Amino acid sequence: MTATEIVTPPAPEPGVEPPRRRAALRRLRRSPLGIAGFVVLAVAVVAAVLAPVLAPYSPAQVHFDAPFQIPGTVGFALGTDDLGRDILSRILYGLQASLQVGVLAVALTLAVGVPLGLASGYFRALDAVISRFTDLMLAFPFLLLAVGLAAVRGPSLGNAALALGISQIPGMIRVVRSETLRLKNLDFVSASLVDGAGDAWVLGRHVLPNALSAVIVQATVAIPQVIIGESVLSFLGLGIQPPSPSLGVMLSEAQQYAAKAPWTAVIPGLAIMLVALAFNLFGDALRDALDPRSSR
Repeated sequence: MTATEIVTPPAPEPGVEPPRRRAALRRLRRSPLGIAGFVVLAVAVVAAVLAPVLAPYSPAQVHFDAPFQIPGTVGFALGTDDLGRDILSRILYGLQASLQVGVLAVALTLAVGVPLGLASGYFRALDAVISRFTDLMLAFPFLLLAVGLAAVRGPSLGNAALALGISQIPGMIRVVRSETLRLKNLDFVSASLVDGAGDAWVLGRHVLPNALSAVIVQATVAIPQVIIGESVLSFLGLGIQPPSPSLGVMLSEAQQYAAKAPWTAVIPGLAIMLVALAFNLFGDALRDALDPRSSR
């Protein structure tokens, strides 16, 4: 039997149950909130990727004769801001920037957090050092740590992604460490060691593949936190800098006009909320679908 078959309780009988992956997809399709979250994410990703095609104007193009146009105005579906810039175009490019930061930050989190979590859970000699490092980072609130790192590095998209990625590493280490501690005591890992397999082989062939579901779920949880964090950094002037479009920059610029033109703040705020909510809904559904204890 393969490692996956041994881990999944109870082991499926050949020809009776579908493979684990197809069973997870079937459970995922039965979650209406998860499907709704996936649809919203798909629309947001497509809109961000095709922003140069879908945006009616350049995000920095100004229309001095049309400031504060209300949503629904001919030529400006979501209205304009104080400089007459089209809000729809800026939302599309702002989504692109937010998703870029999210992907870059989570990639950094995975690249650092997964190896450290594996080492902490598998090697007892390293566990104390890595765990104390994790506890030290967790002593600082997520946004406070990100703001501090961004302030030191300077405001830019890359530095925002770096700061937010580093702030997510402790959570990833803890998740992977927990899974590694659970998996390394199972029979198939012990059998592999008895057969003469090295630690690197056991970690790469047995532990990591069976911990991937937890890693994927943690990544879907981290991305909305990063998107909100990027908006906060941009709002504080520590993220993407004007005139580059960003949802946080749009909120920052709109705060002084919130009473006069509330749509300039409400629309980017709703965009942040919907994307973050969609990631959370899809992440919760994915966690339930990948849980081997879920009903089939």
